[in-house]
Amino acid sequence: MRTAFDFSPLYRSTVGFDRLFDMLDQTPQVDPTTSWPPYNIEKIDADHYRIVMAVAGFSPDEIELVQQDNTLLVSGQKHPEDEPVQILHRGIPARPFKQSFNLADYVQVKAAKLENELLTLDLVREVPEEMRPKRIRIAGGNGSKTIEHEKA
Repeated sequence: MRTAFDFSPLYRSTVGFDRLFDMLDQTPQVDPTTSWPPYNIEKIDADHYRIVMAVAGFSPDEIELVQQDNTLLVSGQKHPEDEPVQILHRGIPARPFKQSFNLADYVQVKAAKLENELLTLDLVREVPEEMRPKRIRIAGGNGSKTIEHEKA
């Protein structure tokens, strides 16, 4: 069952949130999220995040990370084994995977490491200096006045 929301009233009172509304409109159309490989998304502080994925059995050269615009794609593909081995029980999945994450503006992957079968991606939001809040002087008859914006 699809529930549609009408975001048009919000367009009248917001500026620059088009991408957010587009993402919300597309959410019901997205394929159901896969549960493998399991992952955590952690918020370290206001501008630092971490994604930790359990990728048992994968080596660093079998995992690919691609960031394009505001999308991070993590995929894994096992290399074919050189020696044929008869598997009696497969408890460690070796199937290929693809997981994508939508990133906020100015969020970049700063580090990636594979340790103890966990892929750890450190992300940082770095807002360019020209995009940060700035003081605006207001000129008036009695001189100028400064308005200060609160830092987020």
